[in-house]
Amino acid sequence: MLKNSDAYRTVLSRLLLTLLVVSVLFLSTGCGLFGTKRKVTVPQLLTPLSEAGRDRLFQEVNRLSTVKSIHGKVDIQFEDTSFASTGIADRYRLVDGTLTLQRPGKIFLQIQFILVDIAQMTSDGEQFRVAVLQGDDKYKRFVKGTNSAVYPKLETEGTATGTAKEKTEKETVSALSNLRPQHLTDAFMIRPIETNGSLIYAQSEFFQEEPDTRARAKKDSRIMRSYYLLDEFSQPSPGEAKLQRRFWFDRVGGIRLARVQSYDGRGSLITDVAYFNERTLGSSTTASLPSRVEITRPQDQYKLSITYQDSSSVELNREYGPKAFVLENKWKLPEVDLDAQNKKVTANQ
Repeated sequence: MLKNSDAYRTVLSRLLLTLLVVSVLFLSTGCGLFGTKRKVTVPQLLTPLSEAGRDRLFQEVNRLSTVKSIHGKVDIQFEDTSFASTGIADRYRLVDGTLTLQRPGKIFLQIQFILVDIAQMTSDGEQFRVAVLQGDDKYKRFVKGTNSAVYPKLETEGTATGTAKEKTEKETVSALSNLRPQHLTDAFMIRPIETNGSLIYAQSEFFQEEPDTRARAKKDSRIMRSYYLLDEFSQPSPGEAKLQRRFWFDRVGGIRLARVQSYDGRGSLITDVAYFNERTLGSSTTASLPSRVEITRPQDQYKLSITYQDSSSVELNREYGPKAFVLENKWKLPEVDLDAQNKKVTANQ
């Protein structure tokens, strides 16, 4: 009986010792496990969310496609994204512009800084022309080519090893020379959706985390925004489909076309257009349109941000003659014919 009592006390002592050790470990590590609370911020999903089917999305795109022509003063911000892979982007000075667009595919753009022309460019729907008017004489040029053609990046001759101003001038001329006016036409004059054609459309839902740009948002705060995606496919042959365009519709508080992405035959992204700040444009003839348009060309390595200076002074649906969209080399600038250059390279090869 005594032995059993001793054995019981031994087991009890070991149990108490084990509980003591566990208690000490718990107290020493408890602050890390349970004592200190780490606050994690979860992006807020913006609401209310609007529901829509394909027909409603078609209507939103075609609503923006009813405008036949646009003319107005704009602010233009150009960004060279050629060093985007290393996180470097060269921004050029904000300049004034006069923009004239007319369906189908016609544009005249005049770029100025303090009332001095920097460049002018046009496209008649088939051919484009770009005149670079400022800077050293060796940088001035008149570039022309075909809208549907693909050209290598046009480099500025010579090396800019002088002052910072000379280097910036060379970079600016190079950027303007590679700007294609028809890219602006496609962004502002959205091609409508024709449901009786051979194209196929597929609708889906997407949630994206974004910076909170609301007026009272805290610095660096993030939100979650819901979109409808509408993919446009062509059918080159039976059993094959190729993505042509992807439309993004913001669902918060209504249905708004926020973005259009265009793809080439290999499925590579060629143009990414974002639309902001929709408001009433025009005076006599008016329409509710985005007042700021951002155009990104990943393969051409540039981004343009274009904002109307005065919404009420924008002129809509005026008819312009064909000559308004054909730029002549009245300055007698050295001409660069991109089609002729391509033929020469092909012949040499």
